[in-house]
Amino acid sequence: AFTGAATAQQGLFQAADGGTLFLDEIGDMPLSLQAKLLRVLQEGAVRPVGATQSVNVDVRIISATHRNLDQMRADRTFREDLFYRLNVIPVHVPPMRERRSDIPLLAGHFVAKYCHHNNLPPKEISQEAMRALMRHDWPGNVRELENAIERATVMSGGRTLLEPGDLPG
Repeated sequence: AFTGAATAQQGLFQAADGGTLFLDEIGDMPLSLQAKLLRVLQEGAVRPVGATQSVNVDVRIISATHRNLDQMRADRTFREDLFYRLNVIPVHVPPMRERRSDIPLLAGHFVAKYCHHNNLPPKEISQEAMRALMRHDWPGNVRELENAIERATVMSGGRTLLEPGDLPG
C-alpha cells in the first residue's frame, strides 16, 4: 500500500484475468517480490492496493529473462519454488548470432515500422547493408537490431535505399 491508497485499484493480474500476463526480466526481480509472485501463482488470488479482501484471478504467466536462472537458484538469488512454478514449458530463444536467417525479415519489418512512424517514404536495405547486418554478432539481440535500423532509417533522410554507411559503427 502507499499513502492515499484509500480505494481498491485494479492491478495487472486483475486486468489480465482470464488471459495472459507477460513478465519480462523475471531474473531481475528482488527476492521479496518473488515471494509475493509465488503466493499469487499458488493461491490464484491478489489483494489490490487499498483493498481488504483478496480477489481470485486466473492468469497464464509467460516470463522471460536474460539471466541464468539455474545459477541464480544455486546462488539463492532466485527462489527454487518460483522457478519450478514458472518453468512449466521452457522455450529457449537462441541469440541473434545463432539465427542469422531471421535478420532480413526483422530488419525489413523495422524499416517499414520506422518509415511509417516518421512519415518517411518506404525504404529498402541495400545488399551491402544487409551483408553488414548479417556479419554483426548482435550482442544486444533484437533490441540492438531494431535500434540500428531505426537510426539508419531516420539518418538516411530522403534516400530510399539504406547503405552500410547509414548503419551504426
